Amino acid sequence: MTTDPDPAPLADRLARLPPSPLRLGARTSHLARAYAQRVIDALHQVAPEVEIEPVGIETTGDRSPGDLSKLGGKGLFMKEIDTALSSGRIDIAVHCLKDVPADVPLPPGLVFAAYLERDDVRDAVVFRAGSTYTRLEDLPPGTRIGTSAVRRKAQILRRHPDLRVERFRGNVVPRLARLDEGEGGVEALVLAACGLEKVGMGHRIGRRLDVGEMCPAVGGGVIGVQCRRPDEGIAELLRSIDHPETRTHVTAERTMLHLLQGHCNSPIAGHCHTTPDGRLSLIGMVFSRDGGTFVHAHGHDTPDRAAELGTHVATTLLGQGARDIIADTRC
Repeated sequence: MTTDPDPAPLADRLARLPPSPLRLGARTSHLARAYAQRVIDALHQVAPEVEIEPVGIETTGDRSPGDLSKLGGKGLFMKEIDTALSSGRIDIAVHCLKDVPADVPLPPGLVFAAYLERDDVRDAVVFRAGSTYTRLEDLPPGTRIGTSAVRRKAQILRRHPDLRVERFRGNVVPRLARLDEGEGGVEALVLAACGLEKVGMGHRIGRRLDVGEMCPAVGGGVIGVQCRRPDEGIAELLRSIDHPETRTHVTAERTMLHLLQGHCNSPIAGHCHTTPDGRLSLIGMVFSRDGGTFVHAHGHDTPDRAAELGTHVATTLLGQGARDIIADTRC
């Protein structure tokens, strides 16, 4: 988190805020509430006197249990929240950045004024309660693995083509309960490690998959905080909790994603980090649905050239045939 070393400018910004409380909108799941509380806590660290009222908003993605790729994609987790922000029903919106599509422009007048410091980006394997297995490598052929992401499905099948990967959506805690009840004969789930930890289920993690085994989603582990562009006081307040390094990484990843023009069913993975010598490293991958066909690119550049790095990696992927792979997975 960034903080203002001089209290006077922050005081000036607070004077331009609308009357309290500021209404902060987020999804209604356990995980979304945890993310919203993290934003509230960060804001109270820099402006403890500002009253913030959380507003739960149920989205189409939360209400619809079906396959996201057939329902309209990840944007279903944003539509109602963006509408509430645009209409003035809320003042601040909280999003998991991995759920923000790249092929759909943001609603006019909205801006991501802050990205919180990135959480653990790794995915984790959770085995059914009572399972005797501890690794995907030990599972017999035909074992059912559950996940909600085509990105994960493609990468699991790439390494373990003899497993069966089933769609298994839902909020984290109920999803684990369904796993333990044996729904669909699923033996294990693959889902975000940080999400499990945020809802108090970190003890269920059987194994964390490093980035080399499971490349994360673009924007994975990042909370994006949005406001209306004309609300300068709110935008300035949010900028005081922005994490510059995370913003740099996000810029590289989402530039790559935007140029690839992935859609709601595209298994695209990407991850940027800063190396020990201070350079940016960006990995990008595009998969077919079954993971049998994929392209991979890896680039490096300086932190002031994050967008150029994203462009370079996307161009390399497109030169390897990424456009055809993406077209074959279109909704």
